[in-house]
This record gives sequence, structure tokens and C-alpha cells, in this order.
Amino acid sequence: METEKKANSKQKRSKIPGYKKKEIMWAYLFVAAPVIGFLLFGLIPTIWSVGLSFTEWDLINKPKFAGVDNYRELLGDEKVFKSIYNTIYLMIGIPIGMILSLILAVMMNRKIRGISVFRAIYYIPVITPIIAVSLVWQWILNYDFGLLNNMLWEWFGIQGPNWLGSAAWVKPALIIIGVWTGLGSNMILYLAGLQSIPSSYYEAAEVDGANIYQKFVKITFPLLSPIHFFVLVMGVIGAFQSFSQIYVLANDGGPEYSAATIVFYIFEHGFKYYNMGYASSIAWILGVIVFIVTLIQFKLSKHWVYEG
Repeated sequence: METEKKANSKQKRSKIPGYKKKEIMWAYLFVAAPVIGFLLFGLIPTIWSVGLSFTEWDLINKPKFAGVDNYRELLGDEKVFKSIYNTIYLMIGIPIGMILSLILAVMMNRKIRGISVFRAIYYIPVITPIIAVSLVWQWILNYDFGLLNNMLWEWFGIQGPNWLGSAAWVKPALIIIGVWTGLGSNMILYLAGLQSIPSSYYEAAEVDGANIYQKFVKITFPLLSPIHFFVLVMGVIGAFQSFSQIYVLANDGGPEYSAATIVFYIFEHGFKYYNMGYASSIAWILGVIVFIVTLIQFKLSKHWVYEG
């Protein structure tokens, strides 16, 4: 029986045409690249970091097992809670960005000559390298010769604040930059959502005598709820991962450490203080927080996201 099965399997293999074998081979090759990349730069480092969070490692000597000391230490670390507070504070920009993106999308959803040019202009910040954008904003927000403070003084006679050098103003400055940077991508998402709404809904509403405000509240806004949900979830996850702008604009964490995010604090411990074990433990606490927050968002979405 076994010999018959082997013979049948060989016959089936031999029945596969040569060109099909080549297609299968190329399919596996194309799939292999992202899979290998995920294993090397995603899964394996993630698993390695779990064990690393229970050790002390300075990147030079061999890791030393420390048990739960890293997790016990971070519970009493004021900077951990300070950086988490800063990160959550910066999320104020998420609803602001959503509102502005929706307004822009409504304005861009018109059949006007040259409208595609304006769409491209608003999308430029998304494709511009974040480091270049941060350097430009560093010049704009400079206290002595920055463009923004000069405009405030020349146009309104107001002495602008020390945007990046004051604990009270550095977070609002970062919120402004974050909103400006993400405006284009969110606008495109809302624009796609607006263009997917059937025009028959608006025609029926006009027959019933609905005005522009009523059509927006009763039709447009509810039907865009999946876009609201996606932008909100990705915005929260992105805020928890914010680092590049902080590193450029406040590479010491800002005045009174008021600009440091949790990822910036992880970077400091890992690559500035060479305390990779402690950095890994904070990273895993961050991962748990992001997972819980995202799970809550998905649970609550059942009550307000329209799935029509």
C-alpha cells in the first residue's frame, strides 16, 4: 500500500507542467522576500527582546539575567510616567487633525479646474522626509529669528513664545507640527470616503427638503465613520510611536523633559545609556498599552461605526 501511495504521489508531481513549476517557484521566491524580512527584522527581534527585558545588557558584555528587576524599577521611574503623559498629551492633535482633514476633503471634493494640483500640494508633507520637515519647523519656531514669531510681531505686534525652549509651549508646538504633517494623508482617506458615498442619498435628502447642514450630519458624517475609526486607531498608534520629530527638535527631551515621548525614552536607555535590558522592558510595557488601547477602540467601535 505504501509503495502504491508513493507511486501515485510521484505520478501527480510528474503531471504538473514545466511552466507551472516555474510559476510556483517564482511565486515562492516573491513571497520569500517579505517573509524573510519579517522573520529577520520583526519576529526574531521581538522574541529576542522578551528575554532581553529580563536581563542587564550594555551591548558589549554578555547579558546578565536580572529577573523582574527591570519591570520593578520602571514602576518607580518618574521619567517613564512623564514620557507616557507627554505622549498622551500629544494625542490632542488627533481630533484636531481629523476635523481639519475632513474640512479639506470636503473642499477638495469639488469639480474645479486645477483641483488635483491643490490635492498634490496638501499631500506633499506626507511624502517629505520627516527629518527635513522637522528641520524646517525648527527654523520656523525659532525664538529669535523664526518665521512664526517674526510674523506675530510684524502683523500683530505680539512677542511670540519660546516654542521649543519653554516647557509650556513645546508640546503645543509638537501638536501643530504633527497635525500639519498628517493632514494630507487623512485628507486623501476622507476624500476617498466622500467619493464612495452614492449620490442617490443626497438626491433623496434634497427631495425631502434637507439643507446642506442636515445632509452632512445625517448622511456624510455617519457614512464616513469607518474612515473616522481608521484614522483614530492609526493616529493613536502613531502617537505612541512618535520619535523622529522629538529627536530633531528636542534631542535632550526638551525643557523639564516635557517633550520626551515614551519611544524617545526607550531610545535614550537603549542607545544613549546602553541599558538595553531596561529599554526592552519599557518597550514591552508600551506594546501592552498599545494593544489594550487598540482593543478598547475596536470594542467601542461597534456602537458608533456604521457598517452599511
